[in-house]
This record gives sequence, structure tokens and C-alpha cells, in this order.
Amino acid sequence: AVMDDMFEYFQSMTLPAMVRISLACCLNMCGAVHCSDIGIVGIHRKPPIVEHDRLDNICEIPLAVSACPTGAIKPTKVEIDGKKVNSVAVNASRCMYCGNCY
Repeated sequence: AVMDDMFEYFQSMTLPAMVRISLACCLNMCGAVHCSDIGIVGIHRKPPIVEHDRLDNICEIPLAVSACPTGAIKPTKVEIDGKKVNSVAVNASRCMYCGNCY
């Protein structure tokens, strides 16, 4: 949403030089946000909420598990309407709110 609001202004080419804008979701700053002309570092403040009934259809669980740098996400099975489905469990105390799993 932040970049959407800024896009029109910086796309207009009325600035005297090219401007590099970067946005990061955690303090690791993988995209070299600190090297940009304008750097925005946002943080997630809560661990991810898991929608167990939808997760197996929209997410590859091994990728979500491997994306977590602290190992806070583990595969699990949950029972929904009497049926066991694949899902994940999030250990909130290990989550560093990086957003890799989103």
C-alpha cells in the first residue's frame, strides 16, 4: 500500500534525478534498503495467523516451513470436519516477525 501511494509521484519524471525507493519487511534488509535514496523498513508485529482449512490448497507447506529462518513453523495435521488435513503450526515465541512465510 505504501509503494502504491508513492508510485504516481515518482513515476512522473519531474524529479531532477532518478530516485531509488526500497521497502523491506524486516530488519535483515535483504534488498539493501539502507543503500537506497528512500528506504522504508516495515515490521510485522504479530506471528502469522494460519487458516487451516485453506492452507493445504493455497500453499506448498514445505516451502513455508523452509522459509522460516528461526524454525518457528512446523508441519502438522489438524482435524477439520472430522477429516485430517495437512497444515502448519507456528511457535509464536520463536517467530521473529520477518514475513518470509506470507
